[in-house]
Amino acid sequence: MIPPGATIGILGGGQLGRMLILAGKPMGYRFHVYEPTGPCAAGQVADSEINRPYDDTAALRKFAEDVDVITLEFENIPAEVIETLRAVKPIFPGWTALHTCQHRQREKDFLKADGFPCAPFEYADSAESLETAVAAIDFPCVIKTAAFGYDGKGQVKLDAPAEDYPALWNELGTPPRVVVEKWIQHQGEFSVICSRRSDGATQTFPMAENVHVRHILHASILPARASEAVQVEAARLATALSESLEVVGLLAVEFFLDADGSLIINEMAPRPHNSGHYSIEGCPCSQFEQHLRAVCGLPFGDTHLLQPIVMINLLGDVWESGVPDWTRLLKDPAAKLHLYDKGEARPGRKMGHFSVTGESPEAALAAAEAHFKKLLN
Repeated sequence: MIPPGATIGILGGGQLGRMLILAGKPMGYRFHVYEPTGPCAAGQVADSEINRPYDDTAALRKFAEDVDVITLEFENIPAEVIETLRAVKPIFPGWTALHTCQHRQREKDFLKADGFPCAPFEYADSAESLETAVAAIDFPCVIKTAAFGYDGKGQVKLDAPAEDYPALWNELGTPPRVVVEKWIQHQGEFSVICSRRSDGATQTFPMAENVHVRHILHASILPARASEAVQVEAARLATALSESLEVVGLLAVEFFLDADGSLIINEMAPRPHNSGHYSIEGCPCSQFEQHLRAVCGLPFGDTHLLQPIVMINLLGDVWESGVPDWTRLLKDPAAKLHLYDKGEARPGRKMGHFSVTGESPEAALAAAEAHFKKLLN
């Protein structure tokens, strides 16, 4: 066990790290952040911020020596970094989970090999093999770069054969490899976050119903408007995945609900997740506190849903006409605002979020969308 009062190292300096720190400070933990470029959102609330490249072995070792345990808020960390750090201090979620989830090919191979439900897929490593893979999957399909893809980046949907596959390959950035997946005509998108300790104990958060706009999460709705059987199965799958990957910390699992009512695993992330932000106000124990409890070997907190709640992402687009008038939102006592202090507000950049509680998920969603619309005007 890593008791309160110890020092936790975080790889990555974004908003997830920031919220981890804000959750851990009241428990007495101290935090050191390692982020190549700074100052960063997490570093602004940390006890120490280290801004050095990931290939600076001496800086990484010094960072590890000064903390008691290491975790991450961003999974696209070079494998060599993890090797360097774990030789000095424990690092979680663990090598297996990180190595699998940071690369779509390894993730898909893992899901298929272990019998988890996922969309049919093929691989391609050239314009020629891309054409062959697309023909094998048929239309519609989606092409995803195998590495460094998030929020719709590195993805192209095809409804018919491409006119020029070499041009399409160049458009994707000539990646080493892509995954070609069958496009799922789903009933909805959902996610479940599972926490797991090193002793094997697990606990899930309530299923979130997610709404995406231009491939970026716009809203998470709780409770999810899905049958109890679907919610139970999603929790079972998330738990089984966390056990199979030997996660220590959190595993967020995104699902499609297929037309036949079955769940299909879309993606996984071994860290706190955008769709879990509702838990800050929606559950007695937030996903951020729970991640720290799991990493430090503490008993789990209570994750039941307190009341219906909707979380809305605030992207840089909201700042297009200047700083929004936050009083329009905060006049509602049921609304809670979280800004990440990330500096320049660029289109598509996650700058904050807000949540709204209500008597029902429909009421909370209507109020949240009305508030969001006002912020745009």
